[in-house]
Amino acid sequence: MRNSVTKWLKKSREELDEIYRNASPGEIPRGDTRGTAILTGSLLSRTVAAFARLFAWQGKVFDLFCPDGDAGILVNKITPFSLTFIVAKVYRGDSWLDGRETIIIDYSSTSFFAKVIRDEIREIEPGVYLGKVWWGKTRILDFALTRKITK
Repeated sequence: MRNSVTKWLKKSREELDEIYRNASPGEIPRGDTRGTAILTGSLLSRTVAAFARLFAWQGKVFDLFCPDGDAGILVNKITPFSLTFIVAKVYRGDSWLDGRETIIIDYSSTSFFAKVIRDEIREIEPGVYLGKVWWGKTRILDFALTRKITK
């Protein structure tokens, strides 16, 4: 886990929102990313994040199909075996948190089970993204994605 993500596990929702608001969208990730669920307001957030990664959600795999790199699809990695399913569209749009540009992960037309879920991410530092999870219009969770930096 990258140092930034470890620090985020100790922050409040308001502190994470401030980090998110001060960031630009950055580049849409490509390829395999590692996910970390961030449960704010909990003294056990590191334990919850480790448990979630081990038994539930482990990250996302991005595949960009537009020549300019501004849209694509992804699949989530879940279970201890990193099975990939639950597809989403990925594109740029306005954040529900602050109205500024963000990277949207949209399940509304690609997944029966997750169609009410919308994620938003912004690249906080190269290869490290902070995300927000929305259930309908209610924000329910924060998360981090980290990707391998290639030169």
